[in-house]
Amino acid sequence: MTAPHHPASWWRQEEKDVRCLLCPHGCRIPPEGRGICGVRRHEEGRGLVSMNYGLVSAAAVDPVEKKPLYHWKPGTSILSFGSIGCTMHCPFCQNWQIARCESDRSLTPAHPGTPLQIARKEGLSSVAFTYNEPLVWFEFLTESAQILRDEGVSVVLVSNGLINPGPRDEVLPLLSAANIDLKAFTDEAYRFMGGYLEPVKKTIERFFEGGIHLEITFLLVPGINDSKEDFRRMTRWMASLSPELVLHISRYFPSHQWKEPATSLSLLREFAEAAREDLLYVYEGNTGGANGTKCSSCGASLIERKDYRITGPFVDSSGRCLRCGTPSPFVI
Repeated sequence: MTAPHHPASWWRQEEKDVRCLLCPHGCRIPPEGRGICGVRRHEEGRGLVSMNYGLVSAAAVDPVEKKPLYHWKPGTSILSFGSIGCTMHCPFCQNWQIARCESDRSLTPAHPGTPLQIARKEGLSSVAFTYNEPLVWFEFLTESAQILRDEGVSVVLVSNGLINPGPRDEVLPLLSAANIDLKAFTDEAYRFMGGYLEPVKKTIERFFEGGIHLEITFLLVPGINDSKEDFRRMTRWMASLSPELVLHISRYFPSHQWKEPATSLSLLREFAEAAREDLLYVYEGNTGGANGTKCSSCGASLIERKDYRITGPFVDSSGRCLRCGTPSPFVI
């Protein structure tokens, strides 16, 4: 990995060290050291630098449903763009090679205008920053997002939501939609995964209040976040923001350091039914099954989904049900 040594934002000098102010870890980094994310380094004489600025680990055109976003521009394609580094160390991580910067895969250099260039070439109207934790790509993310937004291309963030208020409020106006991983609803579980619950809740609250389209993903992992009591506290908290807040409950499969058996379909469905007592839109992920959305008024099918293939949406150009004219929950 070749370090571009791009100046980082959100830090301060503390004697011979620097304090990173991007996320709640608040890493105090000695000269030539790195933060927990692995990609923010104290370069003596320059201060904090971004080691992953302009380094791309993966870029692909995906269905927007893969993010997952079910109620935002359904049936469209989106450019997915990612780098390396993460602020957490979940033992079940599917992308641990790029999350922990331990991959020997080649990284492709890019500049802030690259996502727009690719989106234009592919005829796409939206770009998602995803794969690793995009907030540790902060400088490149915000510069690229500003270019995209200025050119009328929507920006999507797929994130763990672990960020401090200042940088959070800097990135928020650049976003059109986000999917936040709410990984658990106890401080203990978050500490086990290397994070903090309260800052993630604050990110969700602030994004919701900020008016961007927001969906939540909860990966149900046996032995980590499978307490139904804690889960019900989570869904009630979500409902206090809005009962229309979309929740994706996904199956875990053994990966990286966590070898518990995959989440059973029966447990997943039990949690989904519990969530539906509080929330109007609950979807089961990683099952291979169908996930549809029905009109809240007449019960007509608004869209049918199977894996990442969809039928519909059966709404008009303003997003209203074709049968009864009731507004759908979709952003069209």
